[in-house]
Amino acid sequence: MAFDEKTVNGMRVLAAIVDSGSFVRAGEALEMSQSGVSRAVARLEARLNIRLFDRTTRKVSLTDEGRRFYAQIHPLLAGLEDAVASAGEGAVAVRGKLRVNIDPLLARLLLGPRLGAFLKHHPELELDLFARDHLGDMVGDGIDLAIRLGQPQNSSLIARKLLDTRVLTVATPAYLRKHGTPKKPIDLESAEHTCIHFRNPATGRPFDWEFHHGGKVTIVHPRSQITLNDAGAMESVLLSGYGLAQVIDIAVEPLLRSGALLPVLGAWPDERFPLYALYPSRQHPPAKTRAFLEFFQSLLP
Repeated sequence: MAFDEKTVNGMRVLAAIVDSGSFVRAGEALEMSQSGVSRAVARLEARLNIRLFDRTTRKVSLTDEGRRFYAQIHPLLAGLEDAVASAGEGAVAVRGKLRVNIDPLLARLLLGPRLGAFLKHHPELELDLFARDHLGDMVGDGIDLAIRLGQPQNSSLIARKLLDTRVLTVATPAYLRKHGTPKKPIDLESAEHTCIHFRNPATGRPFDWEFHHGGKVTIVHPRSQITLNDAGAMESVLLSGYGLAQVIDIAVEPLLRSGALLPVLGAWPDERFPLYALYPSRQHPPAKTRAFLEFFQSLLP
């Protein structure tokens, strides 16, 4: 395949369609007509001898071949953007659009209070933040960086562990005064206690209640009338004194410090839950991605 100006232009158009979600919006971003966008895609498809998009009247989505191709060229285009931005400058500029997928809990607890200062420091950066309870399709959605809680599924994505956070079992002082403090994990299965389940977004089922100590894992099956998938709702139900819940320590650290929540079953302290940064490619991430990740890591305990 000849690597000429038309090919590079087709790649830019492909990236703009993925980024904007439509041929029309891609044309607006690139100041091209819709017919020009369509011709650029058709030329690129002909050169590659593959179909890049599935197109209906309502939706445009990458084909499997298109997804693989985009995963390869996306970091290269980002690198070219960095090179152009930094030409004649003493350092690589942080600029352009950055699309980040992040767990809603982390967006609310860590990013929200500090995001303004970060953006003020990088005035040429445009941040598109997707706070979701699932990863989705990073390549198909044009995501540059994902920050997710939990062990990543097997995929072609590049995963970098940022930290392990402790899993705690907690309740309000009022709940423990009324129902007693459990001494062993099996106590949670008694009729004295009510527990709050949290749904694993990867499986759709509630997380197991696990207790780790010295390499040994104990799993119990407490009774529960409620399963939640939102950390904010979990916090509200917890603080109402309804029951016990298993949470990660970075989510409740201020509540533990104030005494609004108390940890129990401290003899089983070893369960951890990982936090990962995910990239769509092994290529060195561009300056905007590195800057955001460094900022996020500075917020971690």
